Amino acid sequence: MPSQQPWTDIAQRACVIVPVGSFEQHGPHLPLDTDTQIALYLSESLSAHQTQIVVAPAIAITASGEHAGFPGTISIGTEALSTVFVELVRSCDWALGVIFVHGHGGNLEATHVASQVLQHEKRNFAHWWPRIVQADAHAGCTETSMMLAINPDAVRIDRLSIGNIQAISEIQSELRNHGVKSVSPNGVLGDARLASAEIGKEIMHTLVSDLHDFVNTTRARWQSS
Repeated sequence: MPSQQPWTDIAQRACVIVPVGSFEQHGPHLPLDTDTQIALYLSESLSAHQTQIVVAPAIAITASGEHAGFPGTISIGTEALSTVFVELVRSCDWALGVIFVHGHGGNLEATHVASQVLQHEKRNFAHWWPRIVQADAHAGCTETSMMLAINPDAVRIDRLSIGNIQAISEIQSELRNHGVKSVSPNGVLGDARLASAEIGKEIMHTLVSDLHDFVNTTRARWQSS
């Protein structure tokens, strides 16, 4: 759960962790807030082992234009999201800095736009992205396994299915121009039938460790500057 303490209990040089997810289709078997659940889980796992960390409420509706056409998907777009990133960091001048913990790749362009503004203003911020070896793209084995590890009750096991399993490089142009629905009617890019909680636990363990190292390195750099 995001930080619930009163302001008087928060150190002025605390580091703010902001989970960033999405609210979009994740196939017929995963919830719309899958990316947000994953980002929040990672952030809370970090705060359980770190001091002087403030976990902010998740940014749960972001840039999901590529999933337009699927019922349930809600998006504010890249321009609005980049403004949210900028204003959020500006509001945290009391903190050592702000680290965004991302769970949705569709927010990448917004981070680039916001980063240009924030770098010009010389503010302390960073974006962490999950790095998963041999991951499929969306609602397939990777994300389904992660959800089976952190919230199995949210996974519709009876609906696990295969989607488009072509390499992203082969369908990138179609995705960019016409969205996910044009290449995968069920919204899956990968094969969810291969998922397991064991795979998910291994992935989450690796990501938590990577995030922990990233935050420690980032904080040390900010403190020495």
